[in-house]
Amino acid sequence: MHDKNEKNTRGREGGAEPLGFVDRRQTPASKEPLFRVMVILNVSAWFSLLGALVLFHYARPEFISGVQKFWGVEGRIYWSQAHVDGLLATLQVCLGLSLVSMILRLRRNRRKTDNFGINLFILLAITVISLITLYTTMYM
Repeated sequence: MHDKNEKNTRGREGGAEPLGFVDRRQTPASKEPLFRVMVILNVSAWFSLLGALVLFHYARPEFISGVQKFWGVEGRIYWSQAHVDGLLATLQVCLGLSLVSMILRLRRNRRKTDNFGINLFILLAITVISLITLYTTMYM
């Protein structure tokens, strides 16, 4: 008895394409304008997360050690509101860029062999958790 999927698997190399498959994509992915836009958005989103980390460093209260207290060195014991506002804006930009990049990838990647990119899910999770944490701790 013959397997009805045998003719489809015979022509596959690594299980990717069926027998008689013709790749209609003429240009490589790195040369497509949409792919370049997706990469630029992805890199921009990661850099905005990096900027948010820098803003977080300057927004948080300063650590005042025992030696600083002994010598009478003053330090800020409250969150800097200007930096927190910038941090929230940067995280919102990062969230928007990652969502737009995910939507563009959904529109472009239609094949089983097209990888989606786990880094966008990681970036989205970090951004959403950070925004929820900031909103619940700062504004409640």
